[in-house]
Amino acid sequence: MTTNISRATQTRAGLFIDGTTIETGNWSPVHDPSDPSTAVGYSADASLHESRAAVAAADAAFPGWAATPILDRVSLILDALSGIEGYENQLSELLVRENGKTLQEASIDVTVFELRFRAACELAATVAEPVRLAGPPFRTEVHRLPVGVVSIIVPFNWPLAILAASLPYALVAGNTVVVKAPPTTPLAVMRALEILGSRLPKGVINVISGANSDVEPLITDSRVQHVVFTGSTAAGTRIMTLAAQSLTKVTLELGGNDPAIILDDAELSDSMLSELVAACFLTSGQVCMSVKRIYVARSRFAELADGMGRILENYIVGNGFDPAVNMGPLNSAAQRDHVIQLLDQARRTGTEVREFGRMTEQALAGAGHYLLPSLVLDPPAHLDIVTLEQFGPTVPIMPFDDLDELIGQLNNEWSGLCSSVWTSNEELGGDIARRMRTGTTWVNQANAGACDDRAPFGGFRQSGIGREMGTDGILDFTEPHTVTFRA
Repeated sequence: MTTNISRATQTRAGLFIDGTTIETGNWSPVHDPSDPSTAVGYSADASLHESRAAVAAADAAFPGWAATPILDRVSLILDALSGIEGYENQLSELLVRENGKTLQEASIDVTVFELRFRAACELAATVAEPVRLAGPPFRTEVHRLPVGVVSIIVPFNWPLAILAASLPYALVAGNTVVVKAPPTTPLAVMRALEILGSRLPKGVINVISGANSDVEPLITDSRVQHVVFTGSTAAGTRIMTLAAQSLTKVTLELGGNDPAIILDDAELSDSMLSELVAACFLTSGQVCMSVKRIYVARSRFAELADGMGRILENYIVGNGFDPAVNMGPLNSAAQRDHVIQLLDQARRTGTEVREFGRMTEQALAGAGHYLLPSLVLDPPAHLDIVTLEQFGPTVPIMPFDDLDELIGQLNNEWSGLCSSVWTSNEELGGDIARRMRTGTTWVNQANAGACDDRAPFGGFRQSGIGREMGTDGILDFTEPHTVTFRA
């Protein structure tokens, strides 16, 4: 196996502010999750001064960018995106090395980044022309104006794809942006945005990394008009509290303890089971829209558990560059240990935990953040593995008897990001899906591969505020401006 980036190569990623790459006096190492003793690169740390400078650069660039005709903005954005061509392999390999995901998943991450940029550009007409309300008594125009400086705080798991759920929409709408790269996976984000930003007017895109206290101006500076954050519910609460100091608008895409409902008529074929397994264990379960727990009609419980185990038994866990590997390491020791604690708690109650697959020799010999995929069978409802988002390669399976009772329960829990219904009767599946109070409900599919980027994405309740992508996503980066005349 060969890669364009040698495993011995270290990447240094500087800040990108006002069209210039900046190396600071402080650098943070980025570790390989498959070999935590190895630093795959270093990212520059911003100070408070540099964070404020990034906001100032975006603020200074905003009037000119907002005044640029929208079709011209789109042309500039697409030209900047063309600069990524030829760097896709480099970015994918960086993602494997800093994130731990497989090379196939990393390549999809980069591809989705580009596709979402193009999807946002296709929505330009949404904000290009005002809505006109004829008189009498008034003749009114409702224009959509960009909000100003937007801060985007990116998570570690699918950093490029998730960034592209907001960044291109903000740019098309006429905003300027400061991006905070994820601390454990900053390299691909910083490199991609350096490429894009260098092809756009200075200050339109800026990217920084660093400690939370040093990048706080991205949230609290009064010049920032909109903050986008993807991450845990607890962190989202903190972001919202800080943003409230200046009444800054927030879009929060937060945790999701996403349920799958398997009806008694579901076709438990190997094809369906493989799709369900993939929906649970993509990126070692570290995806907000992954299936996090399964509720199955009691009559099909054993069949489902045995069938999923049959698929998982063939899983190989190891380094993401190995083409035979299905699942890489978790991104951090803390996340691995969190999952282990959930499993240990379940075992202490006598709950059966089944582990599957095997690790490669390299994974067994090293100190990487590896875990085998596992199923937790019929745990008590109060256990953390049921009530919390595990964000790792394990999923609980619970039997249910009363569908109406289950839907009522799920619709009143803290989580409301995604859900799915699995049945051989698609019409019935659709009826049940429409009753679910989650931002997205899939029928006979789930997770990122089933996400329609033309539609808005976000959560109910403690799973978030606001929506990304689709028409709602681009309008969310604008303010309606009403101009009224006498008729």
